[in-house]
Amino acid sequence: MSGVVCDICPHHCRLNPGQTGRCRARANRDGKVVSESYGAVTALALDPIEKKPLYHFYPGSMILSAGSFGCNMDCPFCQNSHISMIGSSSVRPGPKTEPEGLVEAALAERARGNIGLAYTYNEPLVGYEFVMDCAALAAEAGLQNVLVTNGYVCREPLLKLLPYIHGMNIDLKGFREDYYARLGGGLETVKETIVLASAVCHVEVTTLIVPGENDDGGEIAELAAWLAGISPDIPYHVSRFFPRWKMTDRGPTPVKTVYEMAKVARRFLRYVYEGNC
Repeated sequence: MSGVVCDICPHHCRLNPGQTGRCRARANRDGKVVSESYGAVTALALDPIEKKPLYHFYPGSMILSAGSFGCNMDCPFCQNSHISMIGSSSVRPGPKTEPEGLVEAALAERARGNIGLAYTYNEPLVGYEFVMDCAALAAEAGLQNVLVTNGYVCREPLLKLLPYIHGMNIDLKGFREDYYARLGGGLETVKETIVLASAVCHVEVTTLIVPGENDDGGEIAELAAWLAGISPDIPYHVSRFFPRWKMTDRGPTPVKTVYEMAKVARRFLRYVYEGNC
């Protein structure tokens, strides 16, 4: 078969010359898979660390958060679809941000309580090379690196990146393979990411409770029990769905449901938090 294969995520897109992968951020250029999003920072903000959300990682601090474009999943409820679901042709042309420049910006914010860099807003790992280069420089400068990710990444690139990552929030969107298949991902891959990351850095996990999709107490119990098998001290965030992007056919998750799912999770985990309630 012709084309080259991208090895960052399990989709393993085979790309012909000039073709872009399903993440819209990686393409075949001159026979090599390159990151189209390298240095294309679409969002930059100094956020409270709790917004990631990370509640047990330098609480009360700030972190410079950077986003780009693209995602390797297709969640119809995506809250940042304006950047995650677009490609390079939709990004306003502008100067690229070099890793050195982003690290310098993070260091300049130390006086405002900044502890480092967070790679977030879209799926950062579709821009793997930029995250790797920034994280290595930031760690060398004594900054903390935080990754906010859907966890749908291959084992080898993840293991190469993890030595530079200090904190992660990983989306565990549900605990059914068929649900993940509809979202364009894979449950077992995300579970492996959580296991590997938990062994080397601080990890917190988030589940967005979507009415009619993953709001079953039995599923959340199974999910929480699995997390507790890694460690009952993993902080777990149960978040409320709001109509977004392609999923405007239902209302927000009832607050009562979020609290019920959190109560179920507390049977297994010590630190459970309700979000957006």
